[in-house]
Formats: sequence, structure tokens, C-alpha cells
Amino acid sequence: MVYVPLTGGGAHFELRTAQDPAALVPAVRDVVRRVDSNLPIFRVETQKESVEHLLSRPRVIAQLSTFFASLALVLACIGLYGLLAYEVTRRTREIGIRMALGAEKNDVLRMVVGQGVRLALIGVAVGIAGALALTRFLSTLLYGVTPTDPLTFIAVSLILIAVALLACYIPARRAAKVDPMVALRYE
Repeated sequence: MVYVPLTGGGAHFELRTAQDPAALVPAVRDVVRRVDSNLPIFRVETQKESVEHLLSRPRVIAQLSTFFASLALVLACIGLYGLLAYEVTRRTREIGIRMALGAEKNDVLRMVVGQGVRLALIGVAVGIAGALALTRFLSTLLYGVTPTDPLTFIAVSLILIAVALLACYIPARRAAKVDPMVALRYE
């Protein structure tokens, strides 16, 4: 039992029990009423409820951070897809010329997808380096995750590389199916 006087004329009591603390609240109220019936009892809460109350703001901030991080990942995926798909569509004439000169569809696909994935890998490497450089500033804000959590870095990298593959492959396949004569007349 702890008694801590406060400047406002109130006091806090903490009880330790092996039982369910919520079950002791009526007994505590009864004991206080027997000691002095004029003592009001406010805010009776368990330690778990008190901790939950203290952590409610950081929990909301963490949930908002997770939401905005997920939104940033989705926007990065959409931007990456749009950029690479545009680049491949812009190169339709070049692909047509290559095919007219005898390039196979698989060669064209491999070349276009390889260039897109190479760009994505460079971007992922630069992003990881930047993230590792900035994580020391975020280390005090993280709970339950290390600032250099390899699972997070690997998951995000794989997602971005998969999006890059998809963004290159779909338009490249479409461009490789185009008749070389049509592609030469393109634009």
C-alpha cells in the first residue's frame, strides 16, 4: 500500500493483489467508507487500465504512422508502375525496330524487364542506404521493432521489385506482340 499526498488535497492508493483487481473495488470503497464516510473516491482503476490510458496516445500515433507508411508504399508502387509502364510504352517503336531486325520476343522481354529491374534495384539500394542513415533519428519512436529491422527492409524491397517486374513485363509483353510494321509507324 502506498500513500502519496498531492498538492490538491487528494491522495492515491495502490493495492497489490493476486486476485482480479476489479473484484476488489467494492471492498476498497467499503473500507474507505468505514474509515471516513466523507472521503470521496474518484477514478478507481486497475494498473492495466492506467497503463492503457497512458499508452493510448502513442498507440494512436503508431496506428496513424502505420497507415501513412502503408499509403506511402502504395503511392510508391503506383508511381513506379506508372513510370516504368510509360517508359516501356514510349519505347514501342524501338522494340518494333529490334523485332524487325530479328530480335526474338523473349530477348526483347528480357532486355526491357532487365533494364526496369536494374533501375528498381538501384532505387531500392539508394532507399535502403537513406533509410539506414535516418533510422538513428527514429530509434526513440520505435517500440517492439529495431530501427534496422531486416524483415521490414526485405519486405518493402521485395514488394517494390515485384511491382517493377510487373510494370515492365506487362507493357513489354504488349509491345513485343505488336507487329513490327505497326510499331515502326507508331508516333
